Amino acid sequence: MKAKLLVVDDEKNIREGLQKALNLDGYDVEVAADGMVALEKLDDEDIDLVITDLKMPQLSGEELMKDALGRYPYLPIIILTGHGTIENAVEAMRNGAYDFITKPLNIDKLSLIVKRALENSSLKRQNRELLNQLRKKYSFENIIGKSTPMKKVFETIELVAPSRANVLIYGESGTGKEMIADAIHHNSPREDKSYIKVHCAALPESLLESELFGHEKGAFTGAISRKRGRFELAHLGTLFLDEVGEIPPQIQVKLLRVIQEREFERVGGEQPIKVDVRIISATNKNLKEEVEQGNFREDLYYRLDVVSIHVPPLRDKKDDIPLMTHKFIEEFSKENNKEIEGITNGALQALMSYKWPGNVRELRNVIESIVVLTKASIITEQDLPQYIMAKDEQSHLKIPAGVSLAEAEKRMILFTLQNTGGNKTKASEMLKIGRKTLHRKLNEYGIA
Repeated sequence: MKAKLLVVDDEKNIREGLQKALNLDGYDVEVAADGMVALEKLDDEDIDLVITDLKMPQLSGEELMKDALGRYPYLPIIILTGHGTIENAVEAMRNGAYDFITKPLNIDKLSLIVKRALENSSLKRQNRELLNQLRKKYSFENIIGKSTPMKKVFETIELVAPSRANVLIYGESGTGKEMIADAIHHNSPREDKSYIKVHCAALPESLLESELFGHEKGAFTGAISRKRGRFELAHLGTLFLDEVGEIPPQIQVKLLRVIQEREFERVGGEQPIKVDVRIISATNKNLKEEVEQGNFREDLYYRLDVVSIHVPPLRDKKDDIPLMTHKFIEEFSKENNKEIEGITNGALQALMSYKWPGNVRELRNVIESIVVLTKASIITEQDLPQYIMAKDEQSHLKIPAGVSLAEAEKRMILFTLQNTGGNKTKASEMLKIGRKTLHRKLNEYGIA
């Protein structure tokens, strides 16, 4: 499809001459004799690039550019200027013009500038589209969960994402800590800058230091060239440190210095490198306990844990299991060209009764496996793994007919306490009664 250009000049010979020359380059060219007409054309037609003279009656080139960029901020504008107004053209570039060219015009030079401007505009448009896709993909509204614990997580993400504050994400393995980090970055002012990830537990100390801070040529055996570290690559963006609790003490000291001073040296280097990096960390450890045990620096802990987010395990947000299950069924059905309409209530109850030690990651894997292997259009209890069904049977209490209401209530309370490991607060929540009511009934039934 031809790019459409708009040439704006109060001199008829110039605008018509440019129209013919640019037509020969393969462009569709519109013309306007002044800035007011040009603005009307911009509103009525899809213009890809504007070439405008600076000095025009009614509306000058500077005023046209200001209005045009206010309406269409990514529109490339090339300024035509005489030798006496070069300073004005330079000022126009500071205010958003792509480039300028002096009169008398060199058509070959203008053609080259137009080509580059359109290529640059196309690249920016692709980047914007990619950014919009990323924003949609990592929007915290798309993190699955409507339970009370997850609402608190969403509220915290919404508050912390626009800030510069470092964030520490707590949670068991498989709860989706990295997804939370992704959402924070992609909803922050740094979303269009670098987002670098480091899995701290996957690298030995010697390699981790080089990965984080980079190294100079010859810094150690095998360092055959200079290497930029993750901090340097994340400059102006975000650095995600996964399993930050596994960082060795020696690296903790260097990490603290980077956060405090915002500078570091590469391994084997002496030149300080300044960086502006936001740090999001994640851990499945209790870092406060690690500090008390001497395994983690207290000063570093407070630098990382400016804002903390606790991602609940799946067993503490079972109300989200139906929502996640249907979402995963839809996702994997599409990926595997299957037409699976849903899941039975019995199968869904079995999933909700299971404790999910592997959290969301385990649920996701189970659903993917079922979708791949099932031949039916509806997932039933027969499709579930045996270990889930076995746990489901253990979580059901069978009360025979003829048992009194009081005895049935006593058995229900005992069974619920067994399933909560004796935790009376959780038991009262599951039984939908107050904690005081539970204590009273325990006394009534003589349950220690």
